[in-house]
Amino acid sequence: MNMFGRITATASYVPEKIVTNDDLSLVMDTSDEWIYSRTGIKERRISAGENTSDLCFKVAEKLLADAKIAPEELDFILVATITPDFNTPAVACQVQGKIGAVNAFAFDISAACAGFVYALSMAEKLIRTGSKKGLVIGGEVLSKVLDWEDRSSAVLFGDGAAGIVLEATDQQHILKESLKADGTRGMSLTSGFRSNNNPFSTHAPAYNACMQMVGREIFDFATRDVVQSIAEIIDNEKVDYYLLHQANARILDKVARKLKQPREHFLQNMQNYGNTSAASIPLLLDEEVKKGTLSLGSGQRVVFSGFGGGLTWGTMLATL
Repeated sequence: MNMFGRITATASYVPEKIVTNDDLSLVMDTSDEWIYSRTGIKERRISAGENTSDLCFKVAEKLLADAKIAPEELDFILVATITPDFNTPAVACQVQGKIGAVNAFAFDISAACAGFVYALSMAEKLIRTGSKKGLVIGGEVLSKVLDWEDRSSAVLFGDGAAGIVLEATDQQHILKESLKADGTRGMSLTSGFRSNNNPFSTHAPAYNACMQMVGREIFDFATRDVVQSIAEIIDNEKVDYYLLHQANARILDKVARKLKQPREHFLQNMQNYGNTSAASIPLLLDEEVKKGTLSLGSGQRVVFSGFGGGLTWGTMLATL
């Protein structure tokens, strides 16, 4: 019998510290009006010491409790992140060790803001090839890679983590998907550059840990390539809600107009969290499940679409 992946639980965790636009105006040349009018963001959560694995561990604990499953039952743990604690071990391996998921294999996926969709796609393939259940988490502590003197980028991002339990079922829930990448435009968004500075290298060592982004290029990419990807996926399909990466409210406005879809069907929480990269879609999903807008097992049809560094973008049509 063919088996497919089904989302059976959601969870999220964000740092306690809330940083408002007014707070940012005290440390850089900006204002609440400047930020909100351009992005739709009012505040974000910023870690006061917790690292990415800490946030993801809290999410994993919540997922296991909500789904009422033991860590030993997990077959895999996938974490989407561009801000791991280390290059190795992977955040997923750190989470696996902390929760005692002794039977699960674990690895990270680096696809920036498309990371959760990429990871969910991979997890569903694992279910189709024999795995029974696993965790898919998107987690970021972006505050540690921001240039806090660059108001054009520092005001956009926040920290957080969220994820889902994916379990095997005989009914297909991920109905369509499209994953894409274009490395020729990858320099539009970079983070953590480090050159080879070994003793035999003829190049001067270089290092830039901070995120750098060409905002206009990313905006154009999101409102052109991503719109095309979503249009191809939805075709004539019925869609109840759209859960897009929470980068900028103006992007959601333009995507809705181009697709000729009601703006209220594009769920939004960036005003409270900013851009949390790989965490943004599962964070939005968990909030809307907790609010009752979305209900697991309801059969509601949703579109997930993430887009960002790489450049990478991915879109899915799924039933809850």
